[in-house]
Amino acid sequence: MNQIATALATADKADPELVAAVVRAALDRAGVGIARSVLLFLSTDFAHMAHAAVVAASRAAHCLQVTGCTAPGVFTEEDWVLDRPAACAMVFGGDCSLAAHPAADAPLLTLAAPNAVGGSWLQSGGPRYGLLSTDNSAHGAGRIWCHGKMATEGRGETAIAGAHAAIGVSRGMHILSQPQPATSNGRDVLKAGAHPALNALLRELPVALREMEKLPFHLLAAGVVAGDPQRAIEEGRYTLVPIIAASHDERSVTLAMPLEPGAQVFWAMRQPQAAASDMRRLVDELDSRLGATPDFGLLFSCLGRGPYFFDGEDRDLAAVKARYPGMPLIGAYGGGQIAPLFDGNRQVHNTVVLALFAAHATDGGARAHV
Repeated sequence: MNQIATALATADKADPELVAAVVRAALDRAGVGIARSVLLFLSTDFAHMAHAAVVAASRAAHCLQVTGCTAPGVFTEEDWVLDRPAACAMVFGGDCSLAAHPAADAPLLTLAAPNAVGGSWLQSGGPRYGLLSTDNSAHGAGRIWCHGKMATEGRGETAIAGAHAAIGVSRGMHILSQPQPATSNGRDVLKAGAHPALNALLRELPVALREMEKLPFHLLAAGVVAGDPQRAIEEGRYTLVPIIAASHDERSVTLAMPLEPGAQVFWAMRQPQAAASDMRRLVDELDSRLGATPDFGLLFSCLGRGPYFFDGEDRDLAAVKARYPGMPLIGAYGGGQIAPLFDGNRQVHNTVVLALFAAHATDGGARAHV
């Protein structure tokens, strides 16, 4: 039996009692008195009292399996909250729960501080999805708890037992060009195809941006293709590398990381309309992969992709709510996300990671379609 529900609340100041009240409200909506486990996301206002907040949640739920983190913003299917003390919880009271000992191939809900994401750890286990827990600057570490205990190493993982999952990522970029061979000197791209790199980039930008005294580098990226450039964009076989500078004298473009010899690159730009369209595509894709109506979902977004990006509206959250009205959904905004991409688990930014779950008989961990 699927007994899962969420609750969200805000207050003028952070207080563990607000956390307890949210858990009790979620229990009431789920129609259960005791939770098997709880997902708990708190605004960064709770960072200095994280342990007390987790204890309050555990007592209200009558269970020790409480997992979650602090983040700059939190949300459920009900609403989103930024820049104000807030708490949200998803309680599991039926056949689905958070697994203390996930199956070897189970997709891992992963929460980590920015300084605790090591490459070997990130690639260990099955596919990982989740959030970088940060402070409001999106750079400093947040607080993380897993199975009722504070994560002293700054990272934690769990899995959803009793459900199968479809997990994906929306990178939300407007693709400006097709892949072309790049001539580079370390991080400096000198040519894209036969043209100077800056000329090639400017040719693809909207006129208003092209004529700016300084390019909006925070919106621009180079897509570095993996393998055959044919259908690489459609198949998601690329890495987005931020553009950090341009030289008008040398007509070159500088990237945040060096290119390998023979790399193929294309230009891309962050754009709200493209991001909203890509999110709708992701929802359609995961719905098809899941093969069933989802019972609940988890969504992790970036501070650079949420309401700040969409002029006060979270169109990513709205896309999921429109497709699945009333479906229990929980998530948070952070300084980055963890996503299973074509080349393994990666730390990404300015993206949305969505996981949809359909309940089945408990077998120790969710099976993934990624």
